[in-house]
Amino acid sequence: MKKKRLLLVMVLMIAVFLLSCSQKGNGPQPGQVKENDDSDAAQVSGEDNKNLGEKSSDNTDEQSQTSEGVEPVIVDGYDITASVTGTPLKDAYKDYFKIGVGLNGSSPSTDTIRSAAMVEIIKYHFNSVTYTNLMKPSYLLDQKGSIENYKNGNPEPAVKFDTVIPGLEFCKENGIQMRGHVLVWHNQVPDWFFREGYESDGEFVDKETMLARMESYIRQVLEFTQKEYPGVIYAWDVVNEAVEITDGSFETESGFNIRTKYDGNKDNLWYKVIGVEYVEKAFEYARKYAAPGVKLFYNDYNTFQPKKTTCIMKLVSYLKEKGLIDGIGMQGYMNLTYPGIVDGPDSFKTAISEFAKLGLEIHITELTISSDDKSEQSMKKQAERYKEVFTVLKDMDTASGGNANITSVTVFGLMDEYLFYSNDKTYSRLFDGKLQPKPAFYSVLSVVE
Repeated sequence: MKKKRLLLVMVLMIAVFLLSCSQKGNGPQPGQVKENDDSDAAQVSGEDNKNLGEKSSDNTDEQSQTSEGVEPVIVDGYDITASVTGTPLKDAYKDYFKIGVGLNGSSPSTDTIRSAAMVEIIKYHFNSVTYTNLMKPSYLLDQKGSIENYKNGNPEPAVKFDTVIPGLEFCKENGIQMRGHVLVWHNQVPDWFFREGYESDGEFVDKETMLARMESYIRQVLEFTQKEYPGVIYAWDVVNEAVEITDGSFETESGFNIRTKYDGNKDNLWYKVIGVEYVEKAFEYARKYAAPGVKLFYNDYNTFQPKKTTCIMKLVSYLKEKGLIDGIGMQGYMNLTYPGIVDGPDSFKTAISEFAKLGLEIHITELTISSDDKSEQSMKKQAERYKEVFTVLKDMDTASGGNANITSVTVFGLMDEYLFYSNDKTYSRLFDGKLQPKPAFYSVLSVVE
């Protein structure tokens, strides 16, 4: 009887052993990545650009993990695990202001939206985006179509939207909002837009013709975005950089220091054809066509320089009296030593305190803290500067009991060494050239965690 029981036990042991062997290799091995159908962290092929955004076909219900117990997130060949875990920036600052990021790119082929890896990080951390280039008039105005309109008796300029539709679609699909940038600017607006028949060699048109063209352009841009993408664009930079304090480059009659020249001796054609009035008229037209709730901003750089702060205050106060403006955009280009943040020369905090007196919204629109290199020392200093900036913004915001109604803060780009630009040497962002969080990212997060 004992022999039979012993034989039965041996048979059962052999059966268990054989069953175990037959199952080996079916589960994920340490470090192996498999997609989970229920997860947004799908592995994406990055072999070439045409594959960007395409999901891997290796579908499984199993949750694979690395040997450390963390599921890796691999997109376009980038391991972005560290960049899409932990507290999202937008959640960390939800009681204070929107957290935005610039969509870089000088053409549709270099648009940030073309990178599935960058898109995943943006969706995780940001609730606002701004096109840094592709929404400017030079991209939207269509010379060939405008000439055709003119020859057919239609005086209105032709406007196209192919450069911005990908970003607008992205926002619509993911519940992210966009700052519109920019309607009227002296730079990146084609010279032919100001000339007879929209011809490059035509004479400059008169003031009334140019005002009609300005109104038509603003109307077409606002009507298209509001009809096709309602609720996506929550604010517009209506006029950009109209105030100048460099001697010989501004008019002196209005008291606003409206720019007459830029880049040395180039004419501000808005001023040349229309005059000082172009700023007010741009806001008048934007207010006329903007949907309810869409905020209108004046945007400028070096807003922390006292003379410029004063001139902007005068201009914005005038526009506010007429009910034409909702906020001021402070671009925020800085380096590792300039400007002063809390105190020191051209204090950032002092400028915010002045603008806050107007009772308008304040957006930090193009925050950039640049460094000449990516050394450990430089990145540490950069992180300290970012922390100081965000500490000031948090403490001065009305949510903290301050008097500054700060409603949006945008870092003007996601990553250093931008992956669509060869040999890019930008070291000013929150994520590095491999899309890993930098010390600056963690310092921004530390302000509210």
